[in-house]
Amino acid sequence: MRDTLGVLLAGGAGERLFPLTRDRAKPAVPFAGQYRIIDITLSNCINSDLRHIYILTQYKALSLNRHIREGWGPVVANELGEFIEILPPMQRVSKSWYQGTADAVYQNIYSIGSEEPKYVIILSGDHIYKMNYELMLEQHINTGADVTIATLPVQPEEVSAFGVVEVALNGEVIGFVEKPKETSLRSPFMPDMVDASMGIYIFNTDVLIPELRRDAEDPDSKHDFGHNILPGILGRCKMMAYNFVDENKQNALYWRDVGTLDAYYEANMDVAGVSPVFNLYDKSWPIRSRSYQYPPAKFVFGEPGRTGMAINSIVAAGSIVSGAVVRNSVLSQDVRVNSYADVDSSIIFSHVNIGRHCRIRHAIIDRDVHIPDGTVIGYDANEDKKNYFVTPSGLTVVTRDYSAYENPVSPQFLRQPGS
Repeated sequence: MRDTLGVLLAGGAGERLFPLTRDRAKPAVPFAGQYRIIDITLSNCINSDLRHIYILTQYKALSLNRHIREGWGPVVANELGEFIEILPPMQRVSKSWYQGTADAVYQNIYSIGSEEPKYVIILSGDHIYKMNYELMLEQHINTGADVTIATLPVQPEEVSAFGVVEVALNGEVIGFVEKPKETSLRSPFMPDMVDASMGIYIFNTDVLIPELRRDAEDPDSKHDFGHNILPGILGRCKMMAYNFVDENKQNALYWRDVGTLDAYYEANMDVAGVSPVFNLYDKSWPIRSRSYQYPPAKFVFGEPGRTGMAINSIVAAGSIVSGAVVRNSVLSQDVRVNSYADVDSSIIFSHVNIGRHCRIRHAIIDRDVHIPDGTVIGYDANEDKKNYFVTPSGLTVVTRDYSAYENPVSPQFLRQPGS
């Protein structure tokens, strides 16, 4: 891995996660109480001994940049040549912002070349999974591949969300179609499934650089790896598929694209159950993040009808459940749930104060929101639509810009500097 550079794409606008991405980049959206989405991929990098990483940012990147600088800078050893470096659009080879995934990498071609890596791993900052990239690199080298694509099996009806990979019995990629409406292709290893691209690619650098330049000169290109680069090099370069090896240690492979509100919600629920589908507690594959200095979580009052408790839930540091009940939920750092409130199947971001007698169900509450006493959310979609953002599935998202809410006045709930 010392000859390998990781390039992590973290510049997407995240329109499908609106309103959570109104003021933050998609990879900076909180996840599982104390993490950001990007922490999952960065943890994979560190656990894979990949310690030369460029993060390509673009939209609304302030909180993401701060999170990377303060949370991930200390993880690598600068004196050993290791780095996690943020690269915003510099318009060094173009006068535009990133026009696609391939263009984002192309616009940083000089930064990549300055490191002189033998291999480049292209990664995405908005997926939830555990993967050892070193195993993928070993196969890439052993097979003599020019390009290796990580794949996982998906149901045929899901192909419109993926790049579909046609794989020969020897593992070589002989076809690639980006997000077709349907396909007759089936995996040679699982005949009822389709091999789909995970958006993870390993390139030999001496292959990647010329292909990026060729694509940049094509006025008809979308400048995207899936639409242009990969289909364009089929038959000219040796391209291999790498079957996803899951480090999550569950019966089913776990990989989630959290690009929509509903997918994001489900991924958070996956970590909160009695037997979490996505396991945060595996000491052999730690998930790292920026550390905040909050006191431990606390649960107070034990009176009949006023017992502070959390069931099948994650409760992060600094939170107080005061005579309230929290079920099947994720509470981020510095949350207070006051007496007689009931929170069920919800995601509560940091610095939220939920008033007495509130009833909240199947909702996401964004940071710095104060929920007034007696508020009911998630029980009547028609009423919720008058004040909040509601998805077609009925998930209610509450942000701090709604006139029904006021900024909390207690210092305990004021926004923390640098958070």
